[in-house]
Amino acid sequence: MKQSVKRAGLGLVLGSVLGSVSIANAATIDLRLMETTDIHMHLMDYDYYSDKQSDAVGLSRVATLIKQARSEAANSVLVDNGDLLQGTPLGDYVAKGRVLRFGEIHPAYKAMNLLNYEVGNVGNHEFNYGLDFLMKSLAGANFPYVSANVYADDGDNNPENDQPYFQPYLIKDKVVTDTQGKKHTLKIGYIGFVPPQIMTWDKDNLTGKVIAKDILETAHKYIPEMKSKGADIIVAIPHSGMYNNHYEKGEENATYHLAKVDGIDAIMFGHSHRVFPGDKALDSFEGVNSEKGTVFGVPATMPGFWGSHLGIIDLKVESTDEGGWQVVDGTGAVRAIARREGRQTVALVQADKKINDAVQAEHQGTLSYMRRKVGESTADINSFFALVQDDPSIQIVNNAQIWYTQNIVRGTSYESLPILSAAAPFKAGGRGGPEYFTDVPKGDIALKNVSDLYIYPNDLKVVKLSGAQVVEWLERAAGQFNQIDPSVNVTQALVNNAFPTYNFDVIDGIDYKIDVAQPARYDSEGVIVNPDAHRITDVRFDGYKLDPNQIFLVATNNYRASGGGKFPALDGSTTVIDAPDKNRDVIANYLLTQKTINPAADQNWRFADFGNAKVSFTTSPKAKDLAADNMIYVGEDSNGFAVFELK
Repeated sequence: MKQSVKRAGLGLVLGSVLGSVSIANAATIDLRLMETTDIHMHLMDYDYYSDKQSDAVGLSRVATLIKQARSEAANSVLVDNGDLLQGTPLGDYVAKGRVLRFGEIHPAYKAMNLLNYEVGNVGNHEFNYGLDFLMKSLAGANFPYVSANVYADDGDNNPENDQPYFQPYLIKDKVVTDTQGKKHTLKIGYIGFVPPQIMTWDKDNLTGKVIAKDILETAHKYIPEMKSKGADIIVAIPHSGMYNNHYEKGEENATYHLAKVDGIDAIMFGHSHRVFPGDKALDSFEGVNSEKGTVFGVPATMPGFWGSHLGIIDLKVESTDEGGWQVVDGTGAVRAIARREGRQTVALVQADKKINDAVQAEHQGTLSYMRRKVGESTADINSFFALVQDDPSIQIVNNAQIWYTQNIVRGTSYESLPILSAAAPFKAGGRGGPEYFTDVPKGDIALKNVSDLYIYPNDLKVVKLSGAQVVEWLERAAGQFNQIDPSVNVTQALVNNAFPTYNFDVIDGIDYKIDVAQPARYDSEGVIVNPDAHRITDVRFDGYKLDPNQIFLVATNNYRASGGGKFPALDGSTTVIDAPDKNRDVIANYLLTQKTINPAADQNWRFADFGNAKVSFTTSPKAKDLAADNMIYVGEDSNGFAVFELK
């Protein structure tokens, strides 16, 4: 008995000693992962809409951060997470102005090829100009691209034999140096994802050519395969935001749930234009450690948009007894190119001159392209008050869309139907900051101003709806506002800042009021949550109470008509006219035809009376001297926005 105990004790001692030796001999590698995302063609530190240099945007500014971060690490890799090729007039100029030719290098890659990217992921906006343009552009990158959940549409309705349209993942050998100075080879796997909603948002470009599948299902399919093929580390690059809502198949923002997928060692995400770690709304989610930058223990980063930040993940990787490697710790972080100090943007880094020089020819071409005159305005056009009253920047868009639709329905079966138009304020502050507003002074209107009025390369669509469906459209849009309690004396914020302003559609051709004392009828997912609530009241057409059975044509864009924003009755099935022109071109042609315009809004919508409640809203500091009689200037908030109260 004693002998057995002695042997057992010896075994424990030997096991302890051997374990200590094993740990002592384990190699440790510090690996830095860096990410850019949602650059949206902000390659230079330049604002094309205000036509001036900017300290707040630009890959050329991020390039300085990349070089700094790379110099601090013995081992590093750099990835891009898409939404690269669209977003500024420079992107439109390359795609639609001078037109990229086969064999030419897209200016995005003239810049990025200087920064030694390891891999790129395809974002949803990459599809905006069509697959031919996308593939022509990607050919200029000197680094590979991945996208796992986009497949070629073979038309046979058999998912078992579907073939990936892009390379779904890559496993690349990376020679690294451990903390003792010894060389090793890590097999790093990269897998990319894009929102399946591309099939809705770019229906005309993609139908019959590709299909998009669920992000989580795709991850569960490929992650084990990557492991079986020898990936030591797997880096997920989802072009997908992070929300803690219940997961549904086809989820657009899947990152929160993707972090639970076994085998993923790091997540470098994007799409929703947020910053992680750092966004307080994300910090509050269960399983999120904002101090460490992890989601369910997985190091993660999302570096904003337009080149505002660089994302950084630092991993500690150790060798295993089996001869492999494992991540034993990691942190996520972001670094900014600038910070806000009241109204001022304070630059934290200078631009990398080589990046700016690389795209100088296309930049100059864009400036010439955008400065061409297309019309003249008799008054200033701005979006300072677009969320609180009918607005001239939206009015011009709606006027142009009605004008265009009237022309294209002549001689058709739709000619006798009344025409309405829907448009939203794309630039209304928010995360873009207190300068992110449309602001066109009276006088000549150039093409750059048209792009300022309508920043997306959408295609015009016309839907056919009943009066009742039009009202429900407006009910969904009225989620822009918080519920106001008329009985409360304290000041209440009018605008729901979590609601994207591009979903606040104003519909011209009818008159209506918005009763913000009522709760929102729809939630953020377009689901009716307050069935007895009706914010849209006193709706009139031609001066008479709206007939819910009256049939209308409504001009809008492809994003909204095919389901973007999850509006009722807008899923593609109600589209009756697929116009051959882009909304922005429609506005430009309207201005060319009119020559001189009066941009005054027709005040077709207003708020219903909310009693004696005090409500506040924020806008550009430039609005201080332009406020209406029912507005009181309060001051500036800590972010540099002007604060007003409505009387």
